[in-house]
Amino acid sequence: MKYTIEHSAHNAAGLFTLSLRWVIGWTYFSAFWRRLILDNKLIPDEAGYIGEKFNHFLPNALGIKPIIEYLVSNPEVLQISMVAFTIVEAIVGLLIILGLFTRLMSIGVFSLAMGILLGSGWIGTTCLDEWQIGVLGVAGGFTLFLSGSGVYSLDNYLIAKNYAFTHKKWFAFLGSGNLSIYRLKPIVLGISVLIFGLTLFTNQYFHGGVFGKLHNKSVKPKIEISNVEYTDTQLKFQMFRVEGADVYGSFLIYIEILNEKNEVVKTINQNELAQYPVEKIHNHYVAKVKSGVHSLIVPLGAKADFVIDLDTIKINKNYKLKLIDISGIEWEKSIE
Repeated sequence: MKYTIEHSAHNAAGLFTLSLRWVIGWTYFSAFWRRLILDNKLIPDEAGYIGEKFNHFLPNALGIKPIIEYLVSNPEVLQISMVAFTIVEAIVGLLIILGLFTRLMSIGVFSLAMGILLGSGWIGTTCLDEWQIGVLGVAGGFTLFLSGSGVYSLDNYLIAKNYAFTHKKWFAFLGSGNLSIYRLKPIVLGISVLIFGLTLFTNQYFHGGVFGKLHNKSVKPKIEISNVEYTDTQLKFQMFRVEGADVYGSFLIYIEILNEKNEVVKTINQNELAQYPVEKIHNHYVAKVKSGVHSLIVPLGAKADFVIDLDTIKINKNYKLKLIDISGIEWEKSIE
């Protein structure tokens, strides 16, 4: 059976979603406005560079982690991608606000929101911020595709002017107008069920929000230690910051080596870490482990190989490596 959204019903649907269209449009256009007009955040190695914030998504992204890792491992490609991504957000946001090619732009909204959801749905210190933005964007994009834009839109202006292309079937699917779809009700129900299922799945996957123990990986920092190797003169290991707030680093104030009796045999203190030689820190991504004013700063998503000179200390496989954050959190790894 064939269902058709008649002209009057279409105008009403587009009118009812006007505030939604404007708010969603500004949400995406404002990303461009913030990054380029109010403050240029597309310049690598400057504070606020969007590529570094993109790096924050990496540790717990769902499904798209290899793509993110490739980009943050290749700074030139990352910058091009961030510029292109910002331009796409600007176009999608502006045309959604204006109501021009509304249904095509709603697909853009859906896709951008899906990227936010899968990449950063785990981030949010208080209200699961990025997850909420992602799932609402996905649902909002689908809703705008169904409603199109009503009287307050450029699509409607073009239809009112009776341009020939507005009578083409493709315009109804890419712009606005009477949307004619076979078996519309089950299609809408089916996609809505999928979106709701995606909402429940990601809520559970990222936060345990459906059943079990609720968790939030943005509350406190976590550093993974791996690839511990040593020679007679040096100890080398890899640190990877995988949890904690994206706007606040982990601040290491001590790195210790402990013997089999759990006694500290070597310490790199706060002042030494604040002046640690750059050549002994090899960063993998654009988010960099680096010395700060009072400590070693480890941003979210940063991964680095760290080298310690042992001097006269002799270590063996029974020893342990310990990192201590300024908050008092400690991370240990056996030297094997």
